[in-house]
Order: sequence, then C-alpha cells, then structure tokens
Amino acid sequence: MSATARPRRSVLYMPGSKARALEKARTLPADALILDLEDAVGVAEKELAREQVVAALKEGGFGKRELIVRINGLETEWGQSDLAAVSSVAPDAILVPKVESAEMVREVVYRMEALGAPATTRVWAMMETPMGMLRAAEIAAASPRLGCFVMGTNDLIKDLNAEDTEDRQPVMTALGLCMLAARAYGLVILDGVYNAFREEEPLRRSCLQGKAMGFDGKTLIHPLQLPIANEVFAPSVEELETARRYVTAFEEAAAAGRGVAVVDGRLVENLHVERARRIIEMSDLIAALEAEAA
Repeated sequence: MSATARPRRSVLYMPGSKARALEKARTLPADALILDLEDAVGVAEKELAREQVVAALKEGGFGKRELIVRINGLETEWGQSDLAAVSSVAPDAILVPKVESAEMVREVVYRMEALGAPATTRVWAMMETPMGMLRAAEIAAASPRLGCFVMGTNDLIKDLNAEDTEDRQPVMTALGLCMLAARAYGLVILDGVYNAFREEEPLRRSCLQGKAMGFDGKTLIHPLQLPIANEVFAPSVEELETARRYVTAFEEAAAAGRGVAVVDGRLVENLHVERARRIIEMSDLIAALEAEAA
C-alpha cells in the first residue's frame, strides 16, 4: 500500500509500558497502532516502555497493521533516546508530540536520517497546541517525509481553556485549519480521541462528524471503540453501490463521447467519479486487511 492509500479507520493508542497490551495489539481489529512512549507512560516507566516497544517491533507479528511509535518530545530527557531506538527498528511512522513549527519537523527528519532510519519510516505530527493550529500550513509543507496530522484535541482544549462539548464547537476552527493544511499538502489527517470509551452512541456521533468533515479515521484510546470506528469510516454498502454505479455510468458516457453521465437524476462529472474510485479502492483495501487478519 502507498503511504496514503491504506485504511486508517481505527488508530489505537497502546501504552508501551504494558507488555500485555502490546501482545494483545497483535490480535485487535485496528487498522493502525500507535505504540505510545509519551502521554500513556509514567515517568518511572519511560525506559521500560522504550525497551518493550523496540522488542515488540523486532519480534513482529502485527500483520498488515500500520505501526506508529509516539516518542517523547526531543526537548525532554527521553526524546533523543526514543528517536534513536525507534529509528533503528523501522516502524511505519514516528509520531512527534506538540509540533509547533516546520523547523521541529525538519529537525526530526534530519536526526532520523542521521540515525539511518529507512525512507519508509514517515514522520507524523501531533497537532495539539494553539501555536500548532496557527502554523498548520507551514508545518504541513515542512518535509516530503511528513505523512500525517494527528489531532490532539484533549491538549488543545486544555490550552484553550475551552469546554469539551459533544458538538466540538470550541475546537472546530482548529480542526478546520488543520484539515485545510493537510489536504492542501496531501497529508493524511486523523481525528482526535473520544474519552468516554464505554459510551457507544456518542462515540458514533463523533465518528460520523469526523467522517463528514473529511478525516481519514479516528484515534482511539480503548479496544472497545474499534468496531464503531471501523464501521463508520468504512464505505457503507450504499456508498459502495453508488460509487460503482457512478463509475460504470461515467465510463459508458465517455465511451459515447459525453463528458457527463446521469445517475438517479443527478449529474455525474469527473470529480464525482474520482471520489467514487477512491471509495471503491478503500473498500478493496479494507477487505484485504480484514481477510489477512481472519
């Protein structure tokens, strides 16, 4: 799969300090896993978490799941060692917390390359501070190695002194700025977490809102949240059927020398067909991922 054309419906944080969690992660129906050395790990367990995550990546057994490691910030006492250790085991991406400038991204890229990290290991950026929001476009353009924005809405709400409302109006401007920057520069973008992991319907509403906004998937904090995220961010049966009808009708119209088709009384142009083909491709990729995990 290419860096962008792969399922990222569900991206689950797993604490690197919990050996049982790392083992369980190999069997969970998550599209991607963030093996966390930062927020989910206490100060006394930072080195243990690093050792366990490196060992888990060396051991493998995660199938086609995308593997990302969130390191501690380079300015912390653990960040440099995290980056060195993780670069050596070639995860799919290294997630950098609290990115606030293009220079921060370029510094990580420079150090990764000096450490011999393979070109296949991308940089992902946590977007979770007011300064990060204001510089979203600058950050998105920082490096060809940057692959994804991950929204850190909990930290953002804290820094804004805002309220954590279900409709997320207090952070909607920030989400929109990052969405615009990500799409302008061809990045994947993942929605922030929903904290009440046992509340199914509010989680579903949050996922539906994120999908409507254009997010590629949702970051999650508990395995119980996986089924809803996987369902919502996958093309529905109806979406897939409509996409196939659009492609078929447009190809028939093009063969007859027409630039548009009509499906159910709606004009179908090339832009609609591009989106339809993306839906079909994503459905095929999801089916392949789930078949491998079965």
